[in-house]
Amino acid sequence: MKTALLLIDIQNDYFPGGRMELDESPKASLRAKELLRLFRDRNLPIFHIQHISNRKGASFFLPDTTGVEIHANVSPLPGETIVRKNFPNSFRNTDLLTQLKDAEVDQLVICGMMTHMCVDATVRAAFDHGYDCVVIQDACATKGLTFNGVEIPSEKVHGAFLAALGAVYARIYSSDEFAAQMKEKPS
Repeated sequence: MKTALLLIDIQNDYFPGGRMELDESPKASLRAKELLRLFRDRNLPIFHIQHISNRKGASFFLPDTTGVEIHANVSPLPGETIVRKNFPNSFRNTDLLTQLKDAEVDQLVICGMMTHMCVDATVRAAFDHGYDCVVIQDACATKGLTFNGVEIPSEKVHGAFLAALGAVYARIYSSDEFAAQMKEKPS
């Protein structure tokens, strides 16, 4: 089984001072950085996903701003793939599926931002395309939401979406659990 890492939307606007700050984004990005190092050390495929807003009235991930840039904690190295997207689902109107097939990938390890939006949409689409999916829960971040006048804190949003994904679409691991599994596999 060939495994690839998808780092979804770990971009400056989601960090303190950005236009759409998420809870725990710095901490999640450091976990993603550990995953990135693990995949680089094993010479496994890496795909950086970068959201660029082209929707009228968008307030973040605007073209030609520092907020749209991939965060320094997970900066791509020369030769690493960057897939630019305009929708939550990383497969929609991109060549991600073609690139994964060309790389003969059949398992995706997914982390990034936001758990309840782009991570969720991408995991479900990946599953529908036949990929075995693993989500690294502590390398993802989100924010609180409001529904029907009720404030839902970010940790509840995060947990609810990961519980739903874990029911059918993906296996959910912490970064430490995943790293331990990788160490058991030969390089």
